Amino acid sequence: MANKKFDGLIEAVRYGLDGKIELVRAYERRGATFSDVILINRANLVTRLKSGQKFITGTRKEFLGSTFETAKMVRLNGDVITTGSDATRDQLEEVPSI
Repeated sequence: MANKKFDGLIEAVRYGLDGKIELVRAYERRGATFSDVILINRANLVTRLKSGQKFITGTRKEFLGSTFETAKMVRLNGDVITTGSDATRDQLEEVPSI
């Protein structure tokens, strides 16, 4: 997934008691580089995904600025935010909780 274009990378997630995503810690593409860490709430993330922005999961490589280890594409299936294809609840696989 090295050459795929994406608008943001999700590094960590916080789930609420109801199992839905409350908050994600992410980096946002700003031209040729990326922002510092930003926090995105569920409503804002859903709006961004509906508008066509592409988010992936992964981690930032230490000491390498805007270089990331990428993992899976984040999808919006109805009201469910997931990295899987047939999820019935919010689930970002292999993303640590905050």
